[in-house]
Amino acid sequence: MEQHVLGSDWLISPAGGTSGEAYLAENSQNQKLFLKRNSSPFLAILSAEGIVPKLVWTKRLADGDVITAQKWLEGRVLSKGEMQQDTVVQLMSKIHHSSEILHLFMRMGKKPLEPWHFLVQLQEKARSLSSSDKLFMKRVIQFLSNHIHHVENQRKVVCHADVNHENWLLGEDHHLYLIDWDNAVLADPAMDLSMMLYQYIPRSNWETWLDQYGVTLDQSLLARIQWYRVAQSLSYYLWHLEQNDYTESEKWKNQLLNEQSLFIDH
Repeated sequence: MEQHVLGSDWLISPAGGTSGEAYLAENSQNQKLFLKRNSSPFLAILSAEGIVPKLVWTKRLADGDVITAQKWLEGRVLSKGEMQQDTVVQLMSKIHHSSEILHLFMRMGKKPLEPWHFLVQLQEKARSLSSSDKLFMKRVIQFLSNHIHHVENQRKVVCHADVNHENWLLGEDHHLYLIDWDNAVLADPAMDLSMMLYQYIPRSNWETWLDQYGVTLDQSLLARIQWYRVAQSLSYYLWHLEQNDYTESEKWKNQLLNEQSLFIDH
């Protein structure tokens, strides 16, 4: 990160994260900013809606890169257990039902992620990897192909696409934020719901959770949630396999195998 973005009074240091493009800026007056290179262009409306920490400014560098500065959030990430809190489901419902966020995302020219496109991506990735688990991958892809009719022609919303508990930040003022929107897509809300429900909400509480979110858990929604759970689990499995992270890839494989009893059987 170029020092001249802020001036000599500021000290800039890496803020962690997987992208390597996030920084903490501090000055002698104890002011702190969170800087990021080329973050999501619709950060402004997310800030205005109170979904991400306040956007302070945006600057375009000579090389064309865009730097955003947000208020540094003093707080902590949610634990897995805290993901069952009412504030989480309320914020997710707000995001999925926001016409402002949806319209801005569409004006940016984003194309919807159709389930068949997702499936083709998974097929191509599976083919490109040399693995002893070809039969396992073929079975999962066959399941997704056989049940793709459950997820076709569904209403699209802006999905965060990585609602891991580490992306939910609770500020010192007890305001809840959902950060890291770099992978956001226009998709079936079941994409976000599947990750949330399977990872953090006991099956016995799904109906209550979804009722608070604003929908009823019927067979159609359950089938969509299950389809995206399988598709995303396979996606994570393939990604870790590609990174030669066999410990994590094996976790996702076992998760898929262990959850087969929950898959659609009609």
